[in-house]
Amino acid sequence: MSAWSWPSERVVGAAQQGDPRAIALLLEGSHAHVKRFARTLCATPEDAEEAAQEALIVLYRKIGTLRVAAALASWMFQIVRNECIRRTRVALRRPVAADTAGEPSAEDAALARLEVERIVTSIAELPADQRAVLVLRDIQGLSGGATAQALGLSRAAMKSRLHRGREALRLRLDSREDPTDDREPADL
Repeated sequence: MSAWSWPSERVVGAAQQGDPRAIALLLEGSHAHVKRFARTLCATPEDAEEAAQEALIVLYRKIGTLRVAAALASWMFQIVRNECIRRTRVALRRPVAADTAGEPSAEDAALARLEVERIVTSIAELPADQRAVLVLRDIQGLSGGATAQALGLSRAAMKSRLHRGREALRLRLDSREDPTDDREPADL
């Protein structure tokens, strides 16, 4: 098994039957893929590491429920995606520490949380290739070269996906604007 391939269907099948060596091989062979995917989706490196660990725990506990061994990669990516989204939502619910002198009102804080949720939801709805580039480049702050290398793309392909992702995100956010924003304060 090469460093870039998922465990074989034979290993997955044996792991589903409870073979301890196959389970160990399955976890070892999946770890790099799961971790790399988590880094592209999660907001922080710490969240990515925890999401990857959680996904491997789910793999260990529920490998017997996987219906088709060939679906391992998509199943694991779905688990990682859901865990990254869950962690982002939890982070959004945490109160932000602010100094008391410039503390925003409860209404401002609620509006800020809604705006962050709107952005997170819009990013999550992007196609996976655009979302991965956008998260690495614009959220995690990687350079163009590092982003292209992490995703196995040429710089030109990375720039193209980034442009399409930013444009799609802008359109999604524009279409979700609250129509009440245009009203005058007297109308409220």
